[in-house]
This record gives sequence, C-alpha cells and structure tokens, in this order.
Amino acid sequence: MNTRRSFLKNAVGSLALSSPVIAAAAPQSTLLSPPSNDLFKLGIAGFSFVHFKLDQALEMMKKVDVHYLCIKDFHLPYNSTAEQIATFHETLKNANVTGYAVGPIYMKTTQEIDNGFDYAKRVGVKLIVGVPNEDLLPYIDKKVKEYDMKYAIHIHGPDIKLWPNASSVIDAVKNLDPRIGLCFDMGHDKRFGDDPIADLQKYAKRIFDIHLKNVTAASKEGKTCELGRGIIDIPAFVAMLRKIKYDGCCSLEYEKDMKDPLAGIAESVGYFKGVCEASQSGKRKS
Repeated sequence: MNTRRSFLKNAVGSLALSSPVIAAAAPQSTLLSPPSNDLFKLGIAGFSFVHFKLDQALEMMKKVDVHYLCIKDFHLPYNSTAEQIATFHETLKNANVTGYAVGPIYMKTTQEIDNGFDYAKRVGVKLIVGVPNEDLLPYIDKKVKEYDMKYAIHIHGPDIKLWPNASSVIDAVKNLDPRIGLCFDMGHDKRFGDDPIADLQKYAKRIFDIHLKNVTAASKEGKTCELGRGIIDIPAFVAMLRKIKYDGCCSLEYEKDMKDPLAGIAESVGYFKGVCEASQSGKRKS
C-alpha cells in the first residue's frame, strides 16, 4: 500500500504537507503545482461538495489551489436561466476556477438526454459526464454529432449493474461516434477487480475525463480514502498519464468525510502534486 508517510519521507520530504491541517492552512505558494509540461489538469468533481454551497466549495478549492471544476446541478440547476448561468461563471471566474464539464447526469429517457445536451450547451461546456441507459446509446450518438460534444460515461464499480467498469463502456461504444467515451473512475474500476493503470493505457483514446480517487480494497467493500492511503499505485498512474499523453482533467472525487472533507481533499491534492513533482525531479536528475 502506498502510504502518505512513506511517500513524503522518500519522495517529497520538503513538501509542506506533513499533516492535513498544515495542508489546509498552507499559503498557495507552498503547494506544489503539477509540472508545466504535463498536459493533464487537476480538478475536483463537483459531487465532492454535495453538502456545500458554491461559495463554500470555491473557498475550499482556493485553499488547495485547484482551478477546474466538474459542475453538478446542485450548484447550477438544470433549469437555470441565461442570467443565472452568467452569474455562476462570473463567480467561478472571480475564484480563478473554470467549469470544464457538467455531470454526472443520469439519463433514462430521450427527453432527459435532450435536456442534458441543452443544459451543457447553455452552460457553455463541451463535455458531458453521463450515466445513460444502454439502449439509448444510439440516440446519444445522434446528439454528439448534432451538438459536437464529447460524452463521457461514468462507471460505478460493483455497486450497480449499469456501467460497472471501463471495459463495459468501451465494449458498448466502440462502434459509435469517437466522441462517446469514458469518465474513468479509477477507484470504481479497481473495486470491480480490474487494473486501472492497465485500463488507462488500454482505453486511452476513449477516456475524456478521470475521477481521481483511491480505495481501500479491490472489492465492493472497498471505500474511498485519501489519495495516498489506498491500494492503487498513484505514482504508476501518473507515469501512465504521461505515457499516453492524457490532456483532460483529473478531477479528485473525494467521498470520505463528505460533510467535513477539506483535510482529506488537501492531503489528496498535496499528495498528487507531490507525486507529479517528485517523478519529474527524478527524471531531471537521471
């Protein structure tokens, strides 16, 4: 298991994240940013803030120096007016945050698909993270052509039968428009018993978004935990992101302590940035 303590000791001992409290309180200048030559961007999945208002969520993002958000409807309702959407984006801009996608959105009917695509267009994003019924995929194929949007199907591990892992999505969409792909929840892929690092490489061309998380076990009983404390090898995952030249967002979806998540989010963000910096520093020294 990759423990936070061993990582900090051996790889980024100088990183000012020796405790979640320090991480949460540290000035932005003390938090490492991913190396500039990395194509991928660190974000946060909106569901992490399900118990918080938008201003509270943005304040947490400011504290951990993260600037990309996947938008959930509890922060920007589906029936928002043009004025409300403009105000929302202005609020994000003032916080130095970009809303890069919407979702996950569950879609069980063609009307819900129509509504979802219309919502994404009005919000002004080009990526929908969705959970559609499988029989509706031909209709989604039509909509991505009409709207010129990417559609990333979110996976949920062994908890539900619909879209449990990466291969279930890829097998269903491989003959559809290439703009239909995968929101790769690496934790749920692992909980299903698959190898998220191998799947990241295997399905790279169809991965449009990543939910960054670690888990305690490769089974249904596995729980989300701080990024450096689980069973997924995060340094190896980062190395694979670079190998495949992934250029989308890696959005932390933190589902532990969801009513008081800041310490865990800060630890996870610091760990991820530390992994990125340490691995690049190692390359420069070798």
